[in-house]
Amino acid sequence: MSDIREYPVRPIVGLGMIVLKPDAVLLVQRGKQPNLGLWSLPGGAQELGETCEHGARRELAEETGLHVGELRLAACIDSIRHDDSGRVQYHYTIIDYCARWQGGDPIAGCDAMAARFVAFTELHTYAVTPAVHDVVATARRLLAPLAEKAQGFPSI
Repeated sequence: MSDIREYPVRPIVGLGMIVLKPDAVLLVQRGKQPNLGLWSLPGGAQELGETCEHGARRELAEETGLHVGELRLAACIDSIRHDDSGRVQYHYTIIDYCARWQGGDPIAGCDAMAARFVAFTELHTYAVTPAVHDVVATARRLLAPLAEKAQGFPSI
């Protein structure tokens, strides 16, 4: 890939997936910078020629081996990190989609060191950015109407 992620000349489009079980969210432990070793939502950079939805699905499959059905747009986040001299070191525009888990167990692959479902009640014990808490809450609200159609998926 020819894009330059550190000290880019323009923002990079990042695509994230918020995959929810009735009582948990899917997280991956990052295997690359930025945020190496921290827990995050699965995702990565959009590739030239692919739609955002296709890219989000591709990243989910590459990082966890999972596939999901219908996606809903959950959030768009600006992630900008400056170095000590004030230069933009990383700049991502992150588009997060959400979906209900359909089956299977996550297996870490590609850029992930680990992948697992984390209970909502345990999310606060993982080193994640504040944005993760916000988008997970948003995804739970967005997917709540589907709870009426699927037994065991609680509304909030």
